[in-house]
Amino acid sequence: LDHVLDKIDMVLLMSVNPGFGGQSFIESALPKIARVRELIDRSGREIRIGVDGGVKVDNIEAVAAAGADTFVAGSAIFGSKDYRATIAAMRAEIGKATGG
Repeated sequence: LDHVLDKIDMVLLMSVNPGFGGQSFIESALPKIARVRELIDRSGREIRIGVDGGVKVDNIEAVAAAGADTFVAGSAIFGSKDYRATIAAMRAEIGKATGG
């Protein structure tokens, strides 16, 4: 990333093994998210960090706290009985991490 930060608007980090939906979040992604956030913050550029894979209500706060600001959540939403309630719960958890 050091060599391309001036050319990108977003970094997408995978937090599962690519291939199929419904996988569990890989916890070792959290320190990677934090390292990318530090790198971006030091650059002074406005680059978004997206996380794709296993993002759910019970871990989205930690993902946001690590520095992500864009979240890909498929199974967590579409596998729930109430999409609206799940999305609202996710937003509330993000708010806990970001103070918003």
